[in-house]
Amino acid sequence: MNTQMLVPTEYTDKLAITAPQLSSMEICQLSERFNLWLKEAFEVEDITFLLCARAQFVDKVLTKLWCQHQLDEYQISLIAVGGYGRNELHPHSDVDILLLTQEQRDSSLEERISAFITQLWDVKLDIGHSVRSVKECLKQAVRDVTVATNLMEMRLICGNSALSQQLQPLLKEDVFWSSQKFFVAKREEQKKRHQQYHGAAYTLEPNLKANPGGLRDIQTIGWVAKRHFVADSLDELVAHEYLTRNEYYELLECQDYLWRMRFALHFVAGRNENRLLFDYQADVAKLLGFGDEGKAVVERMMKRFFRVIARVAELNNMLLQHFEQVILHKDKPLERSTINRDFELVDGLIYASNDRVFTRPEKLMEMFLIIAQEPKIKGIHSHTLRLMRNARRRLISALSDYAKSRQLFMAIIRHPRGLGLPLTLMHKHSILGAYLPQWRNIAGQMQFDLFHAYSVDEHSYRLIKNLYRFSQGEHNHEFPLCSKIVQRIRKPEVLYLAGIFHDIAKGRGGDHAKLGAVDALNFSKVHQLNNHDGKMISWLVKHHLLMSVTAQRRDISDPDVIRQFGEIVRDEAHLDYLYCLTVADMRATNESLWNSWKANLLEELYFNTKRAFRRGLEKPVDLRAKIRENQDMALTLLAEQQLDNEALQKLWREYKADYFLRYSPAQIAWHSRNIIGHDKSKPLVLISTTPYRGGTEVFVYTKERSGIFATTVALLGSKKLSIHDAKIITSKTGYTVNTFVVLDSHGKPINDPYRAKETAAALTDKLSQQSLRNILLQPISKRFKQFKLPTQVSFIDSNTKRTTLLEIVALDRPGLLASIAQVFQDCKINIHSAKITTFGEKAEDVFTISNSDNIALTAEEQAELTSRLCDDISG
Repeated sequence: MNTQMLVPTEYTDKLAITAPQLSSMEICQLSERFNLWLKEAFEVEDITFLLCARAQFVDKVLTKLWCQHQLDEYQISLIAVGGYGRNELHPHSDVDILLLTQEQRDSSLEERISAFITQLWDVKLDIGHSVRSVKECLKQAVRDVTVATNLMEMRLICGNSALSQQLQPLLKEDVFWSSQKFFVAKREEQKKRHQQYHGAAYTLEPNLKANPGGLRDIQTIGWVAKRHFVADSLDELVAHEYLTRNEYYELLECQDYLWRMRFALHFVAGRNENRLLFDYQADVAKLLGFGDEGKAVVERMMKRFFRVIARVAELNNMLLQHFEQVILHKDKPLERSTINRDFELVDGLIYASNDRVFTRPEKLMEMFLIIAQEPKIKGIHSHTLRLMRNARRRLISALSDYAKSRQLFMAIIRHPRGLGLPLTLMHKHSILGAYLPQWRNIAGQMQFDLFHAYSVDEHSYRLIKNLYRFSQGEHNHEFPLCSKIVQRIRKPEVLYLAGIFHDIAKGRGGDHAKLGAVDALNFSKVHQLNNHDGKMISWLVKHHLLMSVTAQRRDISDPDVIRQFGEIVRDEAHLDYLYCLTVADMRATNESLWNSWKANLLEELYFNTKRAFRRGLEKPVDLRAKIRENQDMALTLLAEQQLDNEALQKLWREYKADYFLRYSPAQIAWHSRNIIGHDKSKPLVLISTTPYRGGTEVFVYTKERSGIFATTVALLGSKKLSIHDAKIITSKTGYTVNTFVVLDSHGKPINDPYRAKETAAALTDKLSQQSLRNILLQPISKRFKQFKLPTQVSFIDSNTKRTTLLEIVALDRPGLLASIAQVFQDCKINIHSAKITTFGEKAEDVFTISNSDNIALTAEEQAELTSRLCDDISG
């Protein structure tokens, strides 16, 4: 676009060379007024116009200051490079400039350059600058492809034009960067950038520039074209027959949408920010015209964004493959072999030898089955990709409407390699959405929390890939139990289909698990699966959250919990499928939140339930026999300790039966050998040296008094330790026998002996104090403030009259657990156990409690506790 006269005259007149000199403050004020004009114009003007106007305004500021510093009197050029060189300047983008000089620079020039750059910072321009001669530019560019790329986009702003004219033709010579070398460097640069995002475009807080399918992918196409064809615009790729006219317009449309998002994001963030964080999404959506009614507008904006980057990624893939074939393999003979009358294998890529092959929709599914059957196929040829894209857009109904397509789809699902490369390509190129309308509905579906890392379709895809990974022998070491199960079951496709449907009803309203179960059952009937398999898939979808909820929020050492869970699961076949689906689901939600604690909980629940099945769920555990067994095993472990047997028996008589049921023999032995001989007037704090369920045990033995639990959780929280489990027991003689399972800030057990010792000493010192102070709730972190989550308090039905099961759902923050404990203390509530679970910004904690008479809470007590909790922890 011609950038002349884009900036309103009220700014151009004041920045004219002949106008009076301007101070830094005056330029800052002018810039602020110009930015206000940009923001107002954003609603009505074309985004390309605004980017050019911003670049032109900065041009005029730089030229004005250039002359004020009398740099126009020297042999030096002021050159815009990078995005600024392309006339693409967002409100807070870096202004990258090159000061091109002669080989020798005298001291007076150096001083003027320094003063010029200093004033650019004073006027609040984010300057990225370099001062180099022509020779220095070439030397740096040859070493660094990023420098070379910036120079390729150079544009003279003002100063000596002879120097820039001397540099520009040198950049086009092969000794600078040959077309082949440059292409390889930019392709590798893109691969590394994509790997930083785990190869996923559908992260919920994407980087508009660097994300796969983002602006940088469009720029990469332009850079390669510029170097190879000496092309000044993407439009020239149409003339070279690399893009069709429609594809060119599609690329421009995508670029404009991403530009507008980035432009709006800069205004909302007030700085050079490319990450579309949750904090900014609602305001960006409002600026883009999606409305201001909360999550719905963000969802619409992000769905469009995800579809745009999918299109960009596809075009980028197609074009870079075109370039590779022409730039790197132009003179290399192609390796070709015939697959069938419609497809060939060309240099490891599937090639459609018949340009009309996809006029029959089922041929799309046939191509992916061929990819599964032919291990030599590494991808889709760019020619085939273009045909596939066109065919996908011509579809007037879902691919699953065709009987032949349904047969081929099930053949892909059942093929040993079907969920490898074929599934990846089907997801990447929107064929899954073309096959299943329900999948198309979850494409780009947002999940408004810090627990999920991906959109619904990307999460589901990753879950399926996790399940497939369990089937591959080379990955047996990662999840041995899952691998053992998946590799022995007769129909792994049942598991894979459950993975496809488990979240497919999200975003519709209502219970997505129940709605998805109906979809799965209908799918099974249409695809002629037998009744048993269809019901199994539907059951897995309906109950896909059951195991994770039970493991993380219930006491899985309680036989009643295992019995209730087992009654829903019914048999070992359902248990096997559900365990693998749960592990794959939790891993695919957010890899950074998966830890050994969660892995151990699931595995323990799996084996406890399996034992219950083999014993017979209807046969209750003999509690007395279990107590005797745990005591006998503990005595065996203590045999070598030479403890006073009378003292040991006296200690054990102080414990209620509950203690011997809730602790393992190893834990009982560990407690006993440390308590015997300890001065009971002082607190005893032990920290385990070996992990328990993937966490670290903190054991507290001290005289019971008000505030013990609240003080303990507050102290552990101050040490950056998160509590995930707690057993709270009081002996007959009034001593606490409490255990807390903690993880560090990285989700791992404490592995530093010094840290463990220091934590134990600090807790001992705190519990030794006469007065245990009340705990103040700490403020919500900035990252969580955009989430509106009212505190929810509910009571869960249980079979016992001795205790009450309480669930609290609240916005997570430092000190939350301590604040809850403080309320319990004030209301004279006894805590027996706690299961602490955090899902991103949301804490879901379950407590087993009783009143001061050690019985379940009355309705009045429940109402009072609910009121206090909602008042004290809502903030």
